[in-house]
Amino acid sequence: MHTDLFADFRQPEQNLLPVDGIVQDYGFIFPEDQADVYFQSLYCHTPWQHDEVVMAGQRIQTQRQIAWYADASQNYVYSGVSHASLPWTALLLDIKTAIQDQLHTHFNACLLNLYHDGQEGLAWHSDNEPIWGKQPTIASLSLGASRRFVFKHKITQQKYELTLHHGQLLVMRGQTQNHWLHSLPKMAKVDQPRINLTFRYYL
Repeated sequence: MHTDLFADFRQPEQNLLPVDGIVQDYGFIFPEDQADVYFQSLYCHTPWQHDEVVMAGQRIQTQRQIAWYADASQNYVYSGVSHASLPWTALLLDIKTAIQDQLHTHFNACLLNLYHDGQEGLAWHSDNEPIWGKQPTIASLSLGASRRFVFKHKITQQKYELTLHHGQLLVMRGQTQNHWLHSLPKMAKVDQPRINLTFRYYL
């Protein structure tokens, strides 16, 4: 719920990272009722699939579910698994256009993640695959349950943590993926789902 408690969000021109990257908090970019509609529609109508990773030569299915959308037939390969793209829906295009207008940046792909509750999270990683270029801009929209999100510097181990709320937009730019890891820690007390949309540009 959007309340005055969150009225002091940092302005997007402020960088949340101390060094070696740029992370900006744009706060709530949609009215709460509109964010509610987006969440319900995506939750009910997205063709979610369980994510898969290859570890020690074994293919492992995760509880977290994903959907990968892109401008054209573009496979996204990570953790040893290839994911075929889906065509954009009208709703996703509406969200993409609003974010592009806010950031003055074009995106041609989006990875959606569904976390059913706080028992599901995402381990430390960087989105530094060559497909995104050397200094990618990744716009991350949160819908649903509030969750902690943590950055950790790859060399110094310095951390920065924040909580992402329903309808909040976080943007990672510049050298962030080269120097920082990020994760979504599990939160046992969270019993509601969260959807995360990460808009990207593949080369």
